Amino acid sequence: MTGSEWFGATPGGLNRYFTDLYRAVARRPELAVTASAFGPADDASARSWGPTGGSTLHRARTALLARHELSPGTVVDRHFCLYGPVARTATSKLPLVVHFHGPWAQESAMAGESARAVRAKYLFERLRYRGADRFIVLSQHFGDVLERDYHVPAERISIIAPGVDLHRFRAAPLDAAAATRTVLCVRRLERRMGIDVLLRAWPQVLAAHPDARLVVVGTGTAEAELRAAAATLRDTVDFTGRVSDDQLTQLYAEATVSVVPTLALEGFGLIALESLAAGRPPIVTDCGGLPDAVRGLDPTLVVPAGEPDALAARLVSALNGTVPDPAACRAHAETFTWDVAAARHADLYRTLR
Repeated sequence: MTGSEWFGATPGGLNRYFTDLYRAVARRPELAVTASAFGPADDASARSWGPTGGSTLHRARTALLARHELSPGTVVDRHFCLYGPVARTATSKLPLVVHFHGPWAQESAMAGESARAVRAKYLFERLRYRGADRFIVLSQHFGDVLERDYHVPAERISIIAPGVDLHRFRAAPLDAAAATRTVLCVRRLERRMGIDVLLRAWPQVLAAHPDARLVVVGTGTAEAELRAAAATLRDTVDFTGRVSDDQLTQLYAEATVSVVPTLALEGFGLIALESLAAGRPPIVTDCGGLPDAVRGLDPTLVVPAGEPDALAARLVSALNGTVPDPAACRAHAETFTWDVAAARHADLYRTLR
């Protein structure tokens, strides 16, 4: 398995998924698993390509030349197109699985990169996807993107839902006596994450709940403009920056509800599962694979993307108590386990050997 960075080095959805999936697959006794990414590796069979710093070109070259894990019979499972060796030994091609976590080029376009840079990234993605035997996506939405925009045949795409760490996140009872009602938003601070829409909705939430508090966890390129947009919202919005797992667990315990207001390119929304595991209902948009996280729990948790009035109305009703309780949220999260995800990966690997 090859990733981008280990979660302990660089927190983020892709890195959390890669790290937790590796640990779950490694627990399966019938598989011999190695995994490599940048940053310190904290597991005996995990490997590091080096520190997370340095130029992109140097990092890509380092990962491309790291071939010590490759031997006949190995299945290569690549989680980010930029990093990882070519799936070949000196004498044969190795089975290659590609995890499609999102369209890198489109994400760059939405972040404001030049058309030339976006085109170069798209062509590089296409190059690195060539020769892949199977592709794994987390939702039908990204399967459709892969088929439509990258011309991958549907029969080579498998949908495997992610898991959630049920030990790291535990359901805490709501504090009925709390002086304020807290909404928690854990997101990278990028334009496509919809936090600007959440801030536009927030005055309507305050009109109904003057004591409400919004806590935004994360960092990103849009942080300065989001902080500026929140400046007129009195002292009801807190930006925490990056937090530790222990701090995040405490923030969930203090929250009444969480919100994932993404506007575009959401493959699943692992953060919604983490909120559910912590016993807190996530209000999500109908963007990409996000509804998959709450499907079967409460369809009213899904609101139209980019509509502050709809988002505000649902947050107000959530703070009024119209949401699944902590036990129901936890029970739903328990239907998404890493052991099940690992078993499905193991089955897929076996078909390729």
